[in-house]
Amino acid sequence: MNKTLKKRSQKISKKITLISRKLSENSKEHVKENLIGHISHVKNVRLFVLEWVLLILAILLFATVQSVWYSESYAVETYTSGGNFTEGTLGKINSMNPLFATTFSEEALSRLMFARLAEIDYSGHTGAGLAETITSNATGDEWTVRLRQNLKWSDGDDLTTEDILYTVNTIKSASLKSNFSNKLNGVTVRQSEDGSLVFKLENTNAFFESNLNFPILPAHILKDVKPEQLNEHKLFTKPISSGPFVFKATQTIGNEGEKVVYLNRNQNYYKGKTLLDSFSVHAFLTTDAIKASLKSGSITATGSLPSRYTTELLNEKSLKEQQTTVNYGVFAFLNTTSTSNTALQDKAFRQALRQGLNYGNLLSGLNGEQALKFPITEQQAKTLSFPEAATTNVTEAKSKLDNFKANKPEYFGTDLRIVTVKGDKYMEEIANRLGEQLKSLGVPNQVVAYEASQDFTLNVLRPRNYDILIYEIAMGADPDVVPYYHSAEATENGYNLSNYKNATVSNLILSARNTIDTSLRDAKYRKFLEIWLDDVPSIALYQSSLPYFMNKNVRAFSADQHLVSGEDRFNDIINWSVKKTFKNRTP
Repeated sequence: MNKTLKKRSQKISKKITLISRKLSENSKEHVKENLIGHISHVKNVRLFVLEWVLLILAILLFATVQSVWYSESYAVETYTSGGNFTEGTLGKINSMNPLFATTFSEEALSRLMFARLAEIDYSGHTGAGLAETITSNATGDEWTVRLRQNLKWSDGDDLTTEDILYTVNTIKSASLKSNFSNKLNGVTVRQSEDGSLVFKLENTNAFFESNLNFPILPAHILKDVKPEQLNEHKLFTKPISSGPFVFKATQTIGNEGEKVVYLNRNQNYYKGKTLLDSFSVHAFLTTDAIKASLKSGSITATGSLPSRYTTELLNEKSLKEQQTTVNYGVFAFLNTTSTSNTALQDKAFRQALRQGLNYGNLLSGLNGEQALKFPITEQQAKTLSFPEAATTNVTEAKSKLDNFKANKPEYFGTDLRIVTVKGDKYMEEIANRLGEQLKSLGVPNQVVAYEASQDFTLNVLRPRNYDILIYEIAMGADPDVVPYYHSAEATENGYNLSNYKNATVSNLILSARNTIDTSLRDAKYRKFLEIWLDDVPSIALYQSSLPYFMNKNVRAFSADQHLVSGEDRFNDIINWSVKKTFKNRTP
């Protein structure tokens, strides 16, 4: 049986082999006859062949173009996650304690690593940060704060009301005197039965929510540390975080104070994970060093260069600029109690000076900054009906000043002392132009520019050692002008830089702060502005801006975001990105 099957298999195999050989020979003959044999005839139809080849290539090219065009019709380039963003900042990093951040570099680290109880929202007003809700009672002297749920520190510990209580009591400590001490003067805080925090004020404050814009410290690490020993604690060399990024490492460059602080994404950030994997803050000592690094591409962006560098930097094909106003204003503060020249004690004389100013000349050369008309902006008080701004009439002003010269010659016996600080924010140029304009009006003066230093604060600012001061102030998120125009602030330690004292104004602006009803508050601010225009304790010049220079291929803060300070640019940091990809469009 097996032998029979074996023989049959051999016969079948032989037949298949013979058939295969025959087919192979036939194929060779077919190729030889129909292809190789006809090659010699190709030259007779070469044009026809060329046309077919070109047609096929055209079809392939058309198909490729159509494919690319079609893919672009349903795909869009967008920013995606990953990568590192390096920002160049100006100023040394002496401490990473957020309560004592003073330089641009320290402020940046404070915002990137420490979340705040309240923060500035997209509209430029104070909104909730770590707080889920912030509400006041009907009289505005008691504010209740409820924290968000499931808040975490970067080390995994819960962020709770204990941290808020510890931070508030630390800020209020008489032995500490941090940057936020004034925000909580006369304020007590307790935890209610439902877990919320209740802030009790000595007086009504319609804007107290803004005072809650301070960073929170970790009580589970610092609760046993005395306030005066806080800066010495090892936490502030390697901080844990509640902000969008967490500390990784520090690199010191040279021996003059230049540093780079490397941060990684904080997986526990309450707003969600950032698109960026990491963020680096490179603290430079000079603006020239920042410019050079930006041009070379060793840093991604900077917010520490003034707008005067716009033309120079935008000549670099790799860079772009995003500029937005911030709630800082430059004013000419007229010392209403000056004894070196009593002319400025006379309201009519101050009015004549303002009337004679050519603002177009005074503010020439600004690049993106906006002229100011009042000490309150429309962004701060959107429902306020502003009075008509002061106008210029050089001829009339000169006539008034000539009358003063004839009747009050002592007003012109001593040069007016115009003081400002050196730097890149146009203030020195404006001070010089102001001096030239006053001279053309017949008012003798001298202009002095100081380095912005502790000596300037101690020897010029505090003793009000000037007749006119060209200076930048923080205007804040709210229209609260008490610090700059209330009589009680006309002291060495106060911010009333004009030494302006008007009982009606002091009552109006303090009453406005204490008024919850918006329409009533607006009426008080309107009256204040009318008196301010008449008394001329200061002359509004321009509103500052944040020019942000960056690599063309990255995305930073939204252009639609209203910033109160430059540091508020980090409020939407979770959307910043350095990488792009293509994604299909949604139907």
